[in-house]
Amino acid sequence: MFSLAATLPAQAALRASPSTRATSEVTLAYPEGQAPAGAKPMVIRLDYGQPHLRGRKLNTDSLVPYDKPWRTGANAATRLITEVDLVIGGATLPKGLYVLFTIPGRTGWKLIIQKNGADAEASHDAKSEVARSDLRQQTSAEPVESLSMTLVPATGASPARGELRIAWGTVALAADWSVK
Repeated sequence: MFSLAATLPAQAALRASPSTRATSEVTLAYPEGQAPAGAKPMVIRLDYGQPHLRGRKLNTDSLVPYDKPWRTGANAATRLITEVDLVIGGATLPKGLYVLFTIPGRTGWKLIIQKNGADAEASHDAKSEVARSDLRQQTSAEPVESLSMTLVPATGASPARGELRIAWGTVALAADWSVK
């Protein structure tokens, strides 16, 4: 019996990206037997870059500055895609594609929704805003390491409704949403 010794090429160490992508989605469907002919389920979806604190402080000039529009995520813009007309934070949005921003403040945060356009991915544009509303804010006892955005549906609600929740560090934000 004999064996061969082979030299295996060294593998480069894999590293995690500084941020990841995340999605939150709510599927809307009619109760069984009540759908109009040909009706298909519809979706409300959030797609965002998910930054991580990694020991950093949240509200700093280099991460999330106070009193300035923030893209609310990492890398690419946070997108809200809705296949139904939606009311969010008291503002009516026709079905379509939107970009979300927030304005962090020491006494409260604001949600900004702007039309998706060529420059919407890059920066906030006041002329493209379709809605601006206050977010409810709480302080979390346990810090959240990774930015988390979720569309939480209310159970059994008709018409469909729920909350948009944003959490990062010790900041927990919310706005109500409902189908129009």
